[in-house]
Amino acid sequence: MSSNNEMDYKSAYEKEKLKSAELAQRVADLEDKNQELEFKLGRIKNNPIWKASTPARNVMHFVIRQKDRVKNAGSIGGVIAKLKYKQIERKAKVHYGTESFPDEQRRTEEENEKFEKMPLISILVPLYNTPEKFLRDMIESVLYQTYSNWQLCLADGSDADHDYVEQIVREYEKDSRNKKGPDARCGILYHRLEKNTGISGNTNECLKLADGEYIGLLDHDDILHPEVLYHYVKVINEQNADYIYCDEATFSGNSIDHMITMHFKPDYAPDNLRANNYICHFSVFKRSLLDGTELFRTKFDGSQDHDMILRLTDNAEKIVHVPMLLYYWRSHAGSVASDISAKSYAIDAARGAVADHLRRHGYEHFKITSTRAFETIFKIAYEVQGTPKISIVIPTCEHVEDLRRCITSIYEKSTYDNYEIIVVENGSTSKETAAYYDELRNGAMSSVVKIVDFYADKNNLTADGKKPAFNYSKVVNYGVKHSDGDYILLLNNDTQVITVNWMEEMLMYAQRKDVGAVGGKLYFPNRKIQHAGIVLRLGAHRTAGHSHYGQEGMNLGYMGRLCYAQNVSAVTGACLMVSREKYDEVGGFDEGFEVSLNDVDFCLKLRQKGYLNIFTPFAEMFHFESASRGLDLEGENAKRYDRESEHFRTKWKEVLDKGDPYYNPNFSLDRSDFSLNVEGYSSLRNK
Repeated sequence: MSSNNEMDYKSAYEKEKLKSAELAQRVADLEDKNQELEFKLGRIKNNPIWKASTPARNVMHFVIRQKDRVKNAGSIGGVIAKLKYKQIERKAKVHYGTESFPDEQRRTEEENEKFEKMPLISILVPLYNTPEKFLRDMIESVLYQTYSNWQLCLADGSDADHDYVEQIVREYEKDSRNKKGPDARCGILYHRLEKNTGISGNTNECLKLADGEYIGLLDHDDILHPEVLYHYVKVINEQNADYIYCDEATFSGNSIDHMITMHFKPDYAPDNLRANNYICHFSVFKRSLLDGTELFRTKFDGSQDHDMILRLTDNAEKIVHVPMLLYYWRSHAGSVASDISAKSYAIDAARGAVADHLRRHGYEHFKITSTRAFETIFKIAYEVQGTPKISIVIPTCEHVEDLRRCITSIYEKSTYDNYEIIVVENGSTSKETAAYYDELRNGAMSSVVKIVDFYADKNNLTADGKKPAFNYSKVVNYGVKHSDGDYILLLNNDTQVITVNWMEEMLMYAQRKDVGAVGGKLYFPNRKIQHAGIVLRLGAHRTAGHSHYGQEGMNLGYMGRLCYAQNVSAVTGACLMVSREKYDEVGGFDEGFEVSLNDVDFCLKLRQKGYLNIFTPFAEMFHFESASRGLDLEGENAKRYDRESEHFRTKWKEVLDKGDPYYNPNFSLDRSDFSLNVEGYSSLRNK
């Protein structure tokens, strides 16, 4: 190597080293500022005066919330409507409880129904010093099943002071409802253990008693809905399901109608499951999924179910979610349902289970941390592979200050530096815009910004040389055509970067082979949520809508959903990353959607190819909501929107008819806040 080449190499190395050092310093400064604010906040909260003034502040915040409700609702009538809905929701906690139990006619019909497959289901319940009330409730809930071909496998590790546990079980062995299924092996099977070996060990002992083709897992203090096995066997027959779960509720006291929370879950969503054991209860799975693996592994005690679910869903061929509330999780002192801190070891076990799962999938370098939602709801940081080039495509027309704010925020705040910005000019005529373009071409950002004029290309004009009607999809495709990055990042010109490592947070997912589009979390200027993933059929047009729309930015979201990366059907094109290879694979944006729904259509094309779409709350931006084109849905704009909505509903009819797999059908499609559609529950049950 010549000395000149060595000098050039050293010079380039020093530049990169300096750049890395500057970047590290920026991150360090931000972390220091964050720590300082946390310290000040902690000092305030620990002040005796602050603590003493808590009641007064609670009253003040209540008054403020009521004012906000009036403001957000637009009128006192809106607040009354919301309060009325809350009243309906309270009634729903009974509606989804004992009121949903089958009457005699329905019970008789289900008991007499003969499926083609009538599998024996072995329900495993580890017992340990179980209170009598809890034990009887649990056993009764199994005896009361409308599907009768089950085994209840009980392994009892209770100590000598709790001999009554065995006595109660022996009593139920003589019950007339026991052993009434078609299989001679059905009924209650009991084994008294010589010693207690914990949840994992005791459950594994239950498995030794089991003869069933399918295995179910039930906690000794919980309750099954009387129809749960019936509905599970139904999907085994109709869909050949080999892993099944349902919705669930936590309750307190002596009645399931005393519900604390109701958890209505999405269909199988692998990224959700990695971040949060949303499946939890009530898992029933084909026994063959256990071939070559254990049921519960003692090293993950406290989160043995999360570990088991991650392993078995990996092996399963058909995972089915039954969208009905069929499991009741009792909350009491010492239960995880009551307080995770009662079993603090569960947090470390859950983190270990997720890490083990990720290693099985080939990930070597990752970081798992708890989120503000809950200790066992995780942020997973994957390693970004290399430094691939990202092409940020920004369509724009006038609104130069919006564009300036957007580009400046990218340049000044982003920690990722291998990117280009493609500004796709489409119709600006003002001197201010032209002057800003000159500034970009000749200023500090000239090396990363390229301006392409959509209408300068004659192919984008009409036959007589005139500008056609605005077509956002064509503009986007044109911008992508003039980019050369490995990854495409579509961005609205009215956005502004908040999170300094926003590109890395999106890229870590876009690099995965199984992922299509990745979207960030967008806020209105007042910090209320504009975008946190898109739900199919949500809204008046029954096309698509934003979840958690208009909620406070610091809201945890439904069951913590605003705090972890998750699978969604679609993300907004206002901030969307995808690999160029996958963009080209689905043909880019469909130009038949001129202005609306093109991003949702694009995401569904990716989903159709088998890719997962992901929303991450860790890439945050302000979105000033279509400042350049507006949201005017009157006159011709309204007609165009209706036309494109109809086109969307026709093109994706089969997908829409099935509903959004990541949005439970018990939720209302008229609201974006995960409110319940109470009236629709009975129709779900009768399907």
